[in-house]
Amino acid sequence: MRFRHRAAAGFATLLLPLAGLVGLASPAQAATAATATYTKASDWGTGFEGRWTVKNTGTTSLSSWTVEWDFPSGTSVTSAWDADVTSSGTHWTAKNKSWNGTLAPGASVSFGFNGAGSGSPANCKLNGGSCDGTTVPGDAAPSAPGTPTASDVTNTSAKLTWSAATDDKGVKNYDVLRDGSKVATVTTTSYTDSGLTAGTSYSYTVQARDTADQTGPASGAVAVRTTGGTTDPPPTGDKVKLGYFTEWGVYGRNYHVKNLVSSGSAAKITHINYAFGNVKNGQCVVDDTYAAYDKAYTADQSVSGTADTWDQPLRGNFNQLRQLKAKYPHIKVLYSFGGWTYSGGFAQAAANPTAFAKSCKAVVEDPRWADVFDGIDIDWEYPNACGLTCDTSGAAAFKNLMSALRTEFGSSYLVTAAITADGSSGGKIDAADYGGASAYADWYNVMTYDYFGAFNAQGPTAPHSPLTSYSGIPQAGFNSADAIAKLKAKGVPSAKLLLGIGFYGRGWTGVTQAAPGGTATGAAPGTYEAGIEDYKILKTSCPATGTIAGTAYAYCGNNWWSYDTPATIAGKMTWAKNQGLGGAFFWEFSGDTSNGELVSAINSGLS
Repeated sequence: MRFRHRAAAGFATLLLPLAGLVGLASPAQAATAATATYTKASDWGTGFEGRWTVKNTGTTSLSSWTVEWDFPSGTSVTSAWDADVTSSGTHWTAKNKSWNGTLAPGASVSFGFNGAGSGSPANCKLNGGSCDGTTVPGDAAPSAPGTPTASDVTNTSAKLTWSAATDDKGVKNYDVLRDGSKVATVTTTSYTDSGLTAGTSYSYTVQARDTADQTGPASGAVAVRTTGGTTDPPPTGDKVKLGYFTEWGVYGRNYHVKNLVSSGSAAKITHINYAFGNVKNGQCVVDDTYAAYDKAYTADQSVSGTADTWDQPLRGNFNQLRQLKAKYPHIKVLYSFGGWTYSGGFAQAAANPTAFAKSCKAVVEDPRWADVFDGIDIDWEYPNACGLTCDTSGAAAFKNLMSALRTEFGSSYLVTAAITADGSSGGKIDAADYGGASAYADWYNVMTYDYFGAFNAQGPTAPHSPLTSYSGIPQAGFNSADAIAKLKAKGVPSAKLLLGIGFYGRGWTGVTQAAPGGTATGAAPGTYEAGIEDYKILKTSCPATGTIAGTAYAYCGNNWWSYDTPATIAGKMTWAKNQGLGGAFFWEFSGDTSNGELVSAINSGLS
């Protein structure tokens, strides 16, 4: 769909207060030789700027680094950048960030800090050895422990047992993590977690620490649900109620997984599509790793009410989704790859579908978050047709890709796709074998929106998500009913089709008539992009003045907008049920009101 633009986040070097210095530390593993040197970059009397440089002087890569030193009493670090800096009394420790821990032979990295006092560092250690490179230890971090098993589960406790990790110097202890946060450190391979809430789901992992205080990778996760208690009931009915959660929404939109809880939406949906993973070199990859699994959340920002720590193995959106699933066990999460911006990578993926599918499963089943995702969704815009770029893979390419995904993921995972809703003769639905590919899909998200908008700057004004055709529609076949009918005629079962709803409007400016079909001079102003605005804004800034083809439009000043309201969504959900569709989906959560009124309309309409 045209609306799915990714807001790229650029990160410069950040100067943060010490309380905010959090980063996903990689397991420490020293190179054969490395040095850490200190310089005082500036001094302003009451304080100074210090800088450490770590250099790999050996012949093998350094996968992570930790610099330790002592300051005399009265000297301290007040803020730091490019490292996670903590202290215990006068002893200070700096660990690499998730993005600057790896150093090839000969490479170096620097981090800095502002300090108070006048002292200089002493007793420097690099990865537990000398900072001069003569005695840097060469031992590796411990292996991952076995995935825990749960037993003796009660209303308030559960016993966890796991197989031991291995390490060349010996394992000292294990950290037990509940929903990504450390709850205990033990020296044995079992732990009983108590003080839990009845009738609640939790996710546990374990990671080992060796005698050099190097932390290894986390084990696989085990889901545990305590007995008793009551939970919010899942949505009623057997229809899919799916919403897209955008990875980049945590930035400018300030929309986080916890918003699904505070709005009441989590109790009214069945599935979430996490958007978007990228498709590069014919393979699935995580796009924004910081937002996905590194961004730290404070207790008040997190679903669980527990703050992230710098050394937990998973943070960011993935950990928040894990916490959401623990609170709402009925929700399934799919990792969606592609979208408008990243669909160019599917052409190379289609050349080797098997390799593509294997790469996708490797991402979905990464042991750090394997319990988070229940399936995969691909959003190819568009197979054998044009979107941001044009594809010439052929009519069979989409079917081949879906077949490979189903073969690789098997029947235990959901495999879905967001597809075109172009119902015109010879249009995008006719360009690929959507009927044949449906045999491998659990369902299709039919993108029945973005039909018309200010990408045609002069108009004519028209609703961007018409349910049916109408007299004067600018393009035949550009409506939900025609798209659904065409897909059914190609052999796609009704129950595998979800109707799409946009939680936003499209609009023009320079319009002189309230009725559809008017001319315009360009795109109406929007908060994030001209011609587009969230429903939560439009419902008060430009209230609906009429309806056409099952959706609403609004005329205010010289601006003309079209968007869905709770009332038009109710009508569309009735139509979807009458058509025997599998349910509905929407793009995307952050466009809704703070109390989730559009999600409520979908839930009520399909129940």
